[in-house]
Amino acid sequence: MPHARTIERLIDEAEAEASREPFPVDEPVYQKAGRDPSRPILFAGALDAPVAILARDLGRDEVAAAQPLIGAGGKLVRAGIVAAHGGGEPEEALKFALLTNTVPFKPPGNKAYSESVRARFRPYVAELLARFWSGSRVLTLGTEAFRWFEPYAEGGTFPESAATDARFDAEYPCRLPIPGGGDRAVIVAPLPHPSPLNRRWYSRFPEMLARRLAEGESSA
Repeated sequence: MPHARTIERLIDEAEAEASREPFPVDEPVYQKAGRDPSRPILFAGALDAPVAILARDLGRDEVAAAQPLIGAGGKLVRAGIVAAHGGGEPEEALKFALLTNTVPFKPPGNKAYSESVRARFRPYVAELLARFWSGSRVLTLGTEAFRWFEPYAEGGTFPESAATDARFDAEYPCRLPIPGGGDRAVIVAPLPHPSPLNRRWYSRFPEMLARRLAEGESSA
C-alpha cells in the first residue's frame, strides 16, 4: 500500500481495498442509510486530540450517522469524554477525542470480523493513528480492540497482565509504523466494552473511563 499524503487519500485507498475483493458487509444497513458499503467510515473527531478511542467495528447507528461510537455504548463513551471536560452536549466529545475502529465497516449480524479482514484494513487504521493523529494515548474498548495493538507492543508481545483483569489498571507502550519509514510511540490503555450486554463491567464503565481520561490529563 503506498503511503497516503492526505487523510482523504487514505480513505480513498481504504475504499479501493474494500472494492478489490469481497468481504462481509451488512449491505441492507448501508442501503437503508443511503450509504455506499464500500466507503469506509474511518473516524470522527479531532485529529489533534490528545486521546483516541479504538472500538471493534461499526454498528447500525454508526452507519446511519457515518460516525464511529454513536450507538448505546458510544453514547456512554461520548458522555464520559464530555464530562471530563466540564460537561456539555454529547457531540462536543468530537472536539476532545478521535474515534475509530479496528475495521471501518459494519459486519453482518454484528459478529466480529475475521483476522483476515482485520489484516486487510489494519494498514489504514494504523496510518490514521501514526501519521494523521497527533495524540499519544489510545483507549481501547473490549478485547478485540485491545488485541489489535499486540503486533505493535514494545518487545513484540503484551506481558502476562494483558490476559487478566489487571490490564484495566495497566498501560502498554506500543510503536506504530509510519509508511515510508519510522514509527510513533503511543500508550494503549484498555477498557472493557461499554455495551449494556457486558453485565460484568457495564455499571463500572463510566468510572473506569473517567479514570483513564484523568490518567491521560495527568501525564500530559
